[in-house]
Amino acid sequence: MIKIRMAVPIVEMDGDEMTRVLWRVIKDELILPFVDLKTEYYDLGLLNRNATKDSVTIEAANAAKKFGVAVKCATITPNKRRMEEYPELTEMWKSPNGSIRSILDGTVFREPIITDKIKPLIKNWRRPIAIARHAYGDVYKAVETITDEPGECFMTFKGASGSDKTVPVQKIDGSAVWRVEHNKESSIRSFARSCFNYAIDTKRDLWFSTKDTISKTYDGFFKKIFEQEFENRKTQFDELGLKYFYTLIDDAAARVMRSEGGFIWACKNYDGDVMSDIVSTIFGSLAMMTSALVSPDGKYEFEAAHGTVTQHYYKYLNGEKTSTNPTALIFAWSGALKKRAELDNIPELSSFGDNMGKSTISAINDGFMTKDLASLSGERIEGISADAFIAEIRKRLKALQR
Repeated sequence: MIKIRMAVPIVEMDGDEMTRVLWRVIKDELILPFVDLKTEYYDLGLLNRNATKDSVTIEAANAAKKFGVAVKCATITPNKRRMEEYPELTEMWKSPNGSIRSILDGTVFREPIITDKIKPLIKNWRRPIAIARHAYGDVYKAVETITDEPGECFMTFKGASGSDKTVPVQKIDGSAVWRVEHNKESSIRSFARSCFNYAIDTKRDLWFSTKDTISKTYDGFFKKIFEQEFENRKTQFDELGLKYFYTLIDDAAARVMRSEGGFIWACKNYDGDVMSDIVSTIFGSLAMMTSALVSPDGKYEFEAAHGTVTQHYYKYLNGEKTSTNPTALIFAWSGALKKRAELDNIPELSSFGDNMGKSTISAINDGFMTKDLASLSGERIEGISADAFIAEIRKRLKALQR
């Protein structure tokens, strides 16, 4: 078999634990036999991030900006427990995802992978719902403190010009907890542009929701910027027959439940974090969720939406076969290969990326699935190991590539 040639590399960001193991198997079994794969490799495993003082994450993100397409494995963001688990760590390093999102100025788009065997818990959901999550600010950049006596809190901004603006927050009669959130106009505008561009690229309606009736200034600022950016794309939306729809987030949640899907739902940072988990759970699981980070200037990074599957990793280290679901990792590679093919005009690579996804869905629909999916299928299906699942996908992929 003649391997498919690539012209420009994909930026490859390796990860941690069980997903790192599966990453290698997916490359060896599903990609390298068919593609003369070119990647710019970066090891974002926790120990290498520690060894490089996390400079490897910055280098990988900048490489993604340079080459335009990246694919990322799941990675550990260390907490106190992880610091004890990995005593060689010199610092509680930041989330690689957060750093990469900040450098690419990107928006995260997540949507479920649909199969005939796994039915959504909401029966009228017949098409995927993509969640567009703003990836900067709000609670994730908030400053917090606790006070234990009566008093009054003020918020002060000191401008570079020497201006000084102070607003009262609250006068309290006892202990209290405080949080100050912020966002930047430039980041909100990039978020809006990415959402409208993605809607045009995928030819889907765009919904956006906040709570501007309560947060008249903060959320109202988001709403105003989205309206401004929509005016710049209204002609394209009209030509494609697409709609932009704004509503309050509680109304949006009710409308989503009654819908049949098939649209993009843009949410602020925390809202998007929660709603993407809810949507993925209703459709199946996080292992059946695609995730793409898209910058306003069209740079893409594809990843799995789930974590590193720690419990399965320790079973693997003990020599046990695991039934870890690799679907989201396979679709991350599929998405990256298809985007690289689109940018470089390589139709056979695009077809191969499609076939990776088709082979995976076909295997699931024919009853070959890992234990998590078997339990969701509603049928008496015995889940198979991750290795057996990937082997079944390879058999089908080979048949499609003939």
